[in-house]
Amino acid sequence: MPIVRIELWAGRSNDSNIELAKAITDVVVEKVGCPVEAVTVKIEESPKENWVIGGKPATEMHK
Repeated sequence: MPIVRIELWAGRSNDSNIELAKAITDVVVEKVGCPVEAVTVKIEESPKENWVIGGKPATEMHK
């Protein structure tokens, strides 16, 4: 049972997240050869201010 975990900055719509999860599910089914019902996609969102990339706050890098 493939599980795909995605971490993103918060701010996308639920519809956008569902569309992303469906697209990822389709790729996993195609490449792994498993049934669609076996694929779990978990999307975790957190605020940009909680991310630090290369020692710099993401809020300063991506305004």
